[in-house]
Amino acid sequence: MNRQVTADQNFIRRVNTRTVMDRIRLDAPLSRAEVSARTGLNRSTVSSIVSELMDQGYIKETTLQDPKIGRPGMLLQFNPAGGCAVGIELGVEFISIILTNFVAEVIWRKRILLSEDTNQFQIVEYAETLINEAIMTGKEQGLSLLGIGVGVPGLVDQSQGKLIFAPNLKMNNMPLRLMWTQRFNTPVFVENEANSAALGEYFFGSAHDKTDFIYMSTGAGLGGGIMIGGQLFKGSTGYAGEIGHTTIYAGGDSCGCGSNGCWETYVGPRAIIRRIRRTIDGGAESIISDMVGGDMQKITVDVLVAAADQKDTVTLTALHEVGIDLGVGISNLINIFNPELVVMGGALSLASPWLLTAIREALQLRVLAPMLEKVNVIPSSLGLDSCVMGAVAMVLDDVVREPLFSLY
Repeated sequence: MNRQVTADQNFIRRVNTRTVMDRIRLDAPLSRAEVSARTGLNRSTVSSIVSELMDQGYIKETTLQDPKIGRPGMLLQFNPAGGCAVGIELGVEFISIILTNFVAEVIWRKRILLSEDTNQFQIVEYAETLINEAIMTGKEQGLSLLGIGVGVPGLVDQSQGKLIFAPNLKMNNMPLRLMWTQRFNTPVFVENEANSAALGEYFFGSAHDKTDFIYMSTGAGLGGGIMIGGQLFKGSTGYAGEIGHTTIYAGGDSCGCGSNGCWETYVGPRAIIRRIRRTIDGGAESIISDMVGGDMQKITVDVLVAAADQKDTVTLTALHEVGIDLGVGISNLINIFNPELVVMGGALSLASPWLLTAIREALQLRVLAPMLEKVNVIPSSLGLDSCVMGAVAMVLDDVVREPLFSLY
């Protein structure tokens, strides 16, 4: 009987601590009395938990609150020096990494490009070098490492933290959590890139006040992070959100997944570039030819944006056509999930000023009117940082949930 009582008390303590941390995270600065009032916990419980959290270095006192009736209390907020978190994205053509403090302020970042012939083992090696560099930077600033969050473009086995299948990355069955937990002796969180980016937008970006939204990652592939009721929708096996592999044209172009007609083969940066190349090869004039010195292999999203800024007809036509294809697929998502927001992120979001007009044109024709009235499609506010910020969010959220009970 005594063991059961102890276990129940420990559980209640965990829940109460999480509640206090969450309230301070969302509403700081707050006094202890305000934390008590907003959580419903009695003042002695709040004071005890706050003392422990201050001892751990997670929260700190700042200043006295403005004078009111009664005795003013010291205001509490998260302590930036409470630790550091690493967020890393293993992209198809790049690796991006950031280091943040405990309040998610970026204190160091790096991004490297990968060649097409880089294999999965080299990608892991490059990533480990960058993680080491990030950890050393944190140590130099006196910050303890809280964990590493990883975003990858593929199917992730959440129970093992293993990347199962990433066709665009050419990486399969890579036990990232096991490898890096052992190597760096810290918690490691592995998530699908689009899911990670959705978390980034939810905690720090365009969707910070939304509980039902879809994040679309438009890069070499097309992924979706689906947030329902403030929680990521994972599906029965954890692989939900592979929106890029829904079929938009039966019997269409081949996809890296082995199927044909997948949505992502028609709406990514590569699709736009292919359209432009075909048009120019067919005799159309475009300033892009001069911008890349006649080498069509040098066309990038930045080149597309610059050409669109100069109202290049070939570029604008390609963007409009891809925008329509994007809108067709987004219409399906809206009709199925009825979100309040769709956030377009990834490399192609840089061209959102031209794509959104075509997307909205398609939505007008295909989304049921009552749903269309309540949904908005917008570009990411975090830009190319959505995934790495989401990776950081996984680490920091874990600390908020279990600040005094870490196994590490």
